[in-house]
Amino acid sequence: MAKYRKLGKTSDQRKALLRNQTTALLYNGRIITTEARAKEVRKVAERLIAKAVKEKDNFEEVTVKAKVAKKDADGKRIKEVVDGKKRTVYEEVDKTIKKDLPSRLHARREIMKVLYPVVEPAEKKRDRKEVDLVDKLFTEIAPKYENRNGGYTRIIKIGPRKGDGAMEVVLELV
Repeated sequence: MAKYRKLGKTSDQRKALLRNQTTALLYNGRIITTEARAKEVRKVAERLIAKAVKEKDNFEEVTVKAKVAKKDADGKRIKEVVDGKKRTVYEEVDKTIKKDLPSRLHARREIMKVLYPVVEPAEKKRDRKEVDLVDKLFTEIAPKYENRNGGYTRIIKIGPRKGDGAMEVVLELV
């Protein structure tokens, strides 16, 4: 018995397809695809979510000092003239950051191997923002499934595709 479906693709194409669909599933919460692909994507997605659930609370909060530019009421940086040049004025601020413990950091890097980088669409190219999907997985998705032992996704059949008759399904996060 085979361990996985080949999906009629070479190994590099198959891996890219699974990575792409897993990324889309975690970003959007649901995707429409064929039944065979959905069953393979489900395996990958469930492993990633399980890893995030296991390591979601494995961090420590650390206070650090950071230099931040002073801003006026309009939100513009305050500048002063020093030696004939305009320089931005900075102030030191205490910030609290999350510092991953080694096992969470390892899990984060393992997840980053699978997921593609996601950029939010925008009208202008400079207005696009990169989405930290790994952070979303740890902060939003993992807490939802904290008390659940697997079964993070659901497959709902929606009927045959018009072109080739392949069974289409909706794969969604529960």
